Amino acid sequence: MSQRNLITLQPDHGEDVAIHAESSARTLSDILAAHGFPLNTRCGQRGLCRGCEVVLREGSVMVEGARVHSPATLRACRTRLDGPVTLGLPSRSRIEHKPQVGETFEIAVPCGHDPLFTTDGIRDTGFAVDIGTTTVVVLLVDLTTGEVVSRAGGFNGQIRFGDNVLTRIDAARTPEAIASMKSAIVGETLAPLMLDACQRAGRGPERIAGGSIAGNTTMLHLLVGEDPTSLGIAPFTARFLAGRRVSAGDLGLTVENLPTNTPIQLLPGIGAYIGADITAGIYATGMVFDTEPSLLVDIGTNGEIVLQSGGVLTACATAAGPAFEGCGLRGGTRAREGAVSDLRLCLDPFAVTAETIGNIPIEKASGICGSAYIDFLASARDCGLLTQTGRFAATAWATIPADHRCTDDDERALRLAGTGHSGEPCVSEVDVAVLLQAKAAIGAGIETLLETAGIRATEIHRVYLAGGFGMHLNVPNAIAIGLLPEFRPEQVRVVGNTSLAGALLALIDRTTLDEMESIRERVDVIELNLAEGFEDRYIEHLMLP
Repeated sequence: MSQRNLITLQPDHGEDVAIHAESSARTLSDILAAHGFPLNTRCGQRGLCRGCEVVLREGSVMVEGARVHSPATLRACRTRLDGPVTLGLPSRSRIEHKPQVGETFEIAVPCGHDPLFTTDGIRDTGFAVDIGTTTVVVLLVDLTTGEVVSRAGGFNGQIRFGDNVLTRIDAARTPEAIASMKSAIVGETLAPLMLDACQRAGRGPERIAGGSIAGNTTMLHLLVGEDPTSLGIAPFTARFLAGRRVSAGDLGLTVENLPTNTPIQLLPGIGAYIGADITAGIYATGMVFDTEPSLLVDIGTNGEIVLQSGGVLTACATAAGPAFEGCGLRGGTRAREGAVSDLRLCLDPFAVTAETIGNIPIEKASGICGSAYIDFLASARDCGLLTQTGRFAATAWATIPADHRCTDDDERALRLAGTGHSGEPCVSEVDVAVLLQAKAAIGAGIETLLETAGIRATEIHRVYLAGGFGMHLNVPNAIAIGLLPEFRPEQVRVVGNTSLAGALLALIDRTTLDEMESIRERVDVIELNLAEGFEDRYIEHLMLP
């Protein structure tokens, strides 16, 4: 007979919550999710990250067969109850906080007004969707005018299966798992967002004539219930790449008053790791029509790079991982309310200048997001705190006030606020090493693509920086650390969510779809693991300039 145990949950902000849960084979993360406190299980509950950390303040638990007593920091996905406990719940470990969704974009190509779907007296509305690995955005569009009438965005419900495409692919091992992941994106994410967008616009779902959807190849496979496992095994083949027309009924998209025969167009992709989101970006930026060399760099949960030179398109994908979204970092978090977004360091005199999303005091910040980590690398290197290898310089470290220095677990870390509280945002040398690996993948990928085409960075007329991460990035700092190697700030143009822009263009101008199919067939994909010199460039980029 199972025993009911009391969990006293103490969030960083708000009142304590009492939860009565049965001891069972379920993990603590599963129990908390069932009671309305889903955690950031971004590695697919494999214990590989610190996304679901909680603090054991009173009591004891079982962690992988061993008893752990308070006080202790726990990975909830590895923990099981065995009695009453009091738990601290850090804000950065929760996923229900409103994300900073990439709804902003720039369309640099002229378009006509010839909607993809026929309108009549009732069905005069369409929707455009970007399904990202982390977030999903829905635009509701008046097809008679081409105007966006509302938008809605939120986290992709598949986050609990992993925070990147590789963990999602790995999680999709059985038909049951694939069905669960499809349900997470269609039923738990897309349907509520569509309903939200309809309510905001004051238009019922019965007015929807159709929709267009962009996303990376893995996301589109899981959306339609296709087995994505071939994407994770050499030679990395997709089950489909061409544009595909489905219906709401095919997807299982159930929204009240939305006809099951409502057509939905999936945009065409290029390869296993160069998806429809990149096809959309190539078109929406207008780079495919540029007369001078140009580069598209999309730094998100994944990293994709496309070079256009003389009308020839070459692309590659980098295994940068989700470090720039905070994964695997001691104080890392996605861009959301309360996260540190801008950061600057000085040593003489010592000072930390920071801004947070929502203007939350730094001592109460929920974590540090990717743009602030880029700022840290640049300013810490510039002031002499970081060496070229990413270690804290001994002389500089000694001058930092003691309340800003942390050496827990023999790991040196800089506290941003200097309060000494356990939940205070900090940056460690281990964090720096992870960040350097991510920036090395992007920097080496860019250099490899350019050298393959025999082009120098100075010859690129325009660098289109796409994705939500790019919207908040300090471009000079990204150049300074080698993330955008050898470019000048004036070459870089921040273009936002080009995947969403492409989905919108396909919806309001049907000729766009044919253009995207043509682009898909023209792109030459370079496999970086087979590219000569990539490994050497990667190793070089593990250093800070």
